[in-house]
Order: sequence, then C-alpha cells, then structure tokens
Amino acid sequence: MVIRTRLRTVLTALGLYCVAALLISYFGMHAYTGNHGLKAKQDLLLQLQEFSAELAQLKAERTEWERRVVLLRADSLDPDLLDERARAMLDYVHPRDLVLLGKPAMMPPGAVAAAR
Repeated sequence: MVIRTRLRTVLTALGLYCVAALLISYFGMHAYTGNHGLKAKQDLLLQLQEFSAELAQLKAERTEWERRVVLLRADSLDPDLLDERARAMLDYVHPRDLVLLGKPAMMPPGAVAAAR
C-alpha cells in the first residue's frame, strides 16, 4: 500500500505540473499571438511606418499641387507664359508665328526598327 500512495503522490504532482505547464503555455501563446500580443504590436508598428511613409509622400504631393494652383491664380499668372506653354503642350501654332523646322536627329539603325 505504501507503493500506491507514493505512486499516487508522484502522479498527482506530475499532473499538477502538467496542468500548470499547459496553462502557462496557453497564456504565453496568447500573450504572443493574441489581438493585443507582442506579434500584433510588431504588426502595428510596421503598419504605422508604412502609413507614415505614405503620409509624407502625400504631403509632398499636396504641396506640389498647391504650388501649381498658386501659379494659376489670376494675380500671379503670366498670360504670355500661359500662351507659350499651351501652344507647346497642344502643338498649336498661331498663323502669324514663324516656325523653323530642323533636321530630325539621326537615329541608330536598330532604333528605327524598334520605333515601328
């Protein structure tokens, strides 16, 4: 009978250690992979860095567009410059303009075939 009580004591202690180890591993796993765990925090930091980079890029784009809009205001707009840019972009020529055509730049023989 002494053997059975020792066996029961050992098995009880071993069972308690197993249950404690399972509980610790369960809570440890959720502390790492849970919604508010360490992995979620790392993912949030990466997402924050991506959004910060995107925000900086969008702010730069916005300042560029604001600069362009300021150039189009009537008080700072140069009509001659506007006319020149519009003609250059649309490939229009005023009937009284003098147009000088030069020779087209020489292209290497391989580039002509690639252009077609």
